[in-house]
Amino acid sequence: MEWILALVIGAAIPAVATQNEAAAQFWLHMAQHCGQAYEGRRVVARDDRPDLLEGNERLIVHFRECSSELLALPFHIGAVDGSWDRSRTWRYSWRDGQLELRHDHRLSSGEPDESNTMYGGLSIGRGTPEQQQFLFTERTADDGSALGWRIEIVPGVRYTYGTFSGDNWTWRLDFDLSKPLDRLPPAPWGHQ
Repeated sequence: MEWILALVIGAAIPAVATQNEAAAQFWLHMAQHCGQAYEGRRVVARDDRPDLLEGNERLIVHFRECSSELLALPFHIGAVDGSWDRSRTWRYSWRDGQLELRHDHRLSSGEPDESNTMYGGLSIGRGTPEQQQFLFTERTADDGSALGWRIEIVPGVRYTYGTFSGDNWTWRLDFDLSKPLDRLPPAPWGHQ
């Protein structure tokens, strides 16, 4: 059964992506969770600027859209008062054989948040099947070190999304891939 899944998902990787085997494997690790949603928690809080989260929210990632060109993972934030922020979707795609991460931010009306959307960057180097880093090309830290996003995936165990400066996490969310949710979240704002 696993080889059938690998064959089907493998057909969903563009040929140009096979030039980077680690990135292609990373893509496969992500794609095998398509159609599922998982709860997570904040592991590292920001200490250099205001944090998006208070630390008591319900966090859900939904591996919602999967094709050979795009993996779209909406990130849902549930406040303690029962309201939801469904404004963010992490978009992984391919550009010239490299992985690219973009952040699709929407207003509650569904319109793109023009002041804060589609930022991101390309993967740095080859990475590994379990970890890829994406450089935020428009900024560097005060000390000149790279800034960007570090994404980790251990299939069936953990999906991690976070930011880094140099070698250190500056913000980190971990999602438990061993427990898919019985009920999927609704579409993120601006999507059907």
